[in-house]
Amino acid sequence: MINTQIKPFNATAFKEGEFVEISEKDVLGKWAVFFFYPADFTFVCPTELEDLASKYEELQSMGVEVFSVSTDTHFCHKAWHDTSEAIGKINYYMVGDQTATITNNFGVLREGQGLADRATFLIDPEGTIQAMEITAEGIGRDAEDLMRKVKAAQYVAAHPGEVCPAKWKEGEATLAPSLDLVGKI
Repeated sequence: MINTQIKPFNATAFKEGEFVEISEKDVLGKWAVFFFYPADFTFVCPTELEDLASKYEELQSMGVEVFSVSTDTHFCHKAWHDTSEAIGKINYYMVGDQTATITNNFGVLREGQGLADRATFLIDPEGTIQAMEITAEGIGRDAEDLMRKVKAAQYVAAHPGEVCPAKWKEGEATLAPSLDLVGKI
């Protein structure tokens, strides 16, 4: 999946009290996070989505749009948003993928279950997947770690010839791969 292009899709999302139509064209030209989760009205999912909501303003300031995706409908997303204190904090897109088109496009549909895996994809402005993470059902993700990955991907995109080492944080030293570094790290 890394370095592949996102595939075409059309879907309806719930965002800021409205239903909006979106497609892959809405992703191009900006950084994007696709945040797949199994189902609305569940247990780990709301904790992750609320955590991500706490970083949404900062992501927006970095030029990143967020699309949370499950195979629930956009109507279900609205009902969850209206009834859950945690989910009520969300201002990013909550995409209804009841046909599983987007979930299949990213290869994270649980066969025979109709649910998405717990998966995150970071997409650059050209529509190319730069990072991905998939965890087991009971393992929640951390928005702070996602922020670090976004910053690293944006840094590398803006600084050709440099790479970010393990645990890299914004402002820390990077590496410029060369023969001089071979065997010296």
